[in-house]
Amino acid sequence: MNRKNTVICAFMLLFVLVAAQFLSLSQFSGIKIGLAEEPQKCVYLTFDDGPSDKVTPKLLDVLKEENVKATFFIVGKLAERRKYLIERQFNEGHTVAVHSYSHVYKDIYSSTEKLLEDIDRCNALIKEVTGSFSHVYRFPGGSFGLNSKFIKAVTAHGMRYVDWNASTRDAELINPTPAELLKAAIDTPANRDHIVLLAHDTTDKTATAQALKSIIRYYKDKGYVFECF
Repeated sequence: MNRKNTVICAFMLLFVLVAAQFLSLSQFSGIKIGLAEEPQKCVYLTFDDGPSDKVTPKLLDVLKEENVKATFFIVGKLAERRKYLIERQFNEGHTVAVHSYSHVYKDIYSSTEKLLEDIDRCNALIKEVTGSFSHVYRFPGGSFGLNSKFIKAVTAHGMRYVDWNASTRDAELINPTPAELLKAAIDTPANRDHIVLLAHDTTDKTATAQALKSIIRYYKDKGYVFECF
């Protein structure tokens, strides 16, 4: 092989290695970001632990007003009594996804079998209301530091799990103001172009509903679009 061909082959090999490394770095916490998506700045609004009669409708009203879609990771035992909210989420174009049925950690994580039973019970409710199962899942507490056997069981079960890389901190701060939640939603993403923002729609998260419009307006002004899973 002459020197010119050697240089060409070396360049091609380097390109393949760099591309492979980039693709491996483009996957985080169950969310895979493809090359085609990279130029687009986007925010995935995600709401956990609902629905609630007090907060969820307020969030839905803001999302409708702003023409933004979100992903609701629901708790089945709460949704049993609030199927009208799941129906509204689905009819208004949002993603209804599995978070848990019981949300009792010691039961859910007692075995992989219990984890999958919990998922299926929540998913059965989603199918009852929407007509189809969800394939999107969020581990209670997230997958961070979770035993890999649970992650393997969920993916083998046909579920795509989604964590987050930003947070409103509405589950951490005590009696937060809407301004504090907006600040957290701005500060925690660390200038990522693809933001998966954690928030909650339980009955005590009224400040989250109050902050939502400001969060959406901030990111719209920065050129972001909003997506759901």
